Amino acid sequence: MVKIGTFDAAGFWKNAYAHQRGKLLKKVNVPEEQIKILASKKYLELPAPLRYEMETSGIQKKDLI
Repeated sequence: MVKIGTFDAAGFWKNAYAHQRGKLLKKVNVPEEQIKILASKKYLELPAPLRYEMETSGIQKKDLI
């Protein structure tokens, strides 16, 4: 059975600056006007489908820094 790789979005979100959070949100196709609003929120305040998309999208931390 193949293990599904996930991205530690919660850990990244906690330690990231706003522009790095913005890059992550752009990678999961969040509209520009929402990026400014969402980037300033805590990770658990984000909508559950968005958190799931970030964790399972295959994004790597090196792509965001």
